[in-house]
Formats: sequence, C-alpha cells, structure tokens
Amino acid sequence: VQLQASGGGLVQPGGSLRLSCTVSGFTSAHYVISWFRQAPGKEREWVSGISSSGGSTDYADSVKGRFTGSRDNAGNTVYLQLNSLKPEDTATYYCALTSGTTIFVHPNWYNYWGQGTLVTVSS
Repeated sequence: VQLQASGGGLVQPGGSLRLSCTVSGFTSAHYVISWFRQAPGKEREWVSGISSSGGSTDYADSVKGRFTGSRDNAGNTVYLQLNSLKPEDTATYYCALTSGTTIFVHPNWYNYWGQGTLVTVSS
C-alpha cells in the first residue's frame, strides 16, 4: 500500500492550496483517508477525514469552514482544499489510511502514511 501526498508550497496569509493524496495497492472497498499535520516542536494533529465513499467528512475545529475534503470519482485520490490560510497552518501535512468507515482522530489508528508535504504560510 502506498500513499503519495503532494500540493504543498509557500503561500501568503489568506491564500489557498490544494493537497492531493493518491492511494495505490489497497484492495478493501471501505477505508478512511485522514489528513494530519505536524509543525516543528509540536505533536501531530488530526486535521480532516473522508470516507472511501465520500459520504462522510469531518474537520478539526481549527480548520472548519476553511478546509474542504473531497475525492475523485475513481476513488483513489483525495483532496484537501486549504482556503484562508493562516501562519499557524504552517506544518508538514500527511495523509494516512485506516480500514473501515470510522474517521478516527488519533494517529495510532492509521496503518499507512504518505511521506508528507510542507505547507508554509508566510508573507
């Protein structure tokens, strides 16, 4: 199983980015992809999750209303649209996969992780 995250970069406060996570090699029909982020010196933080059907999404309070999760029709790529970015959103963002339909917020529930993509929000 491989997860490939991409889309990070440098953006000014108030700007937008779209992160992508492509999944390969996972054969079960039911799984959840979550995004986590980790800033230097801080613990890894759950940001958002989406079910394999796309029918369920959830967001951390700190990003609710600014970030939006979605997936493509083929089901093997998920996206996280980051709008109204703030300097405190600066972190390395990771996508992670767990089987089933529950969007867990603790990273220990996730078996597979992407390599991370850096988002820097700065003027």
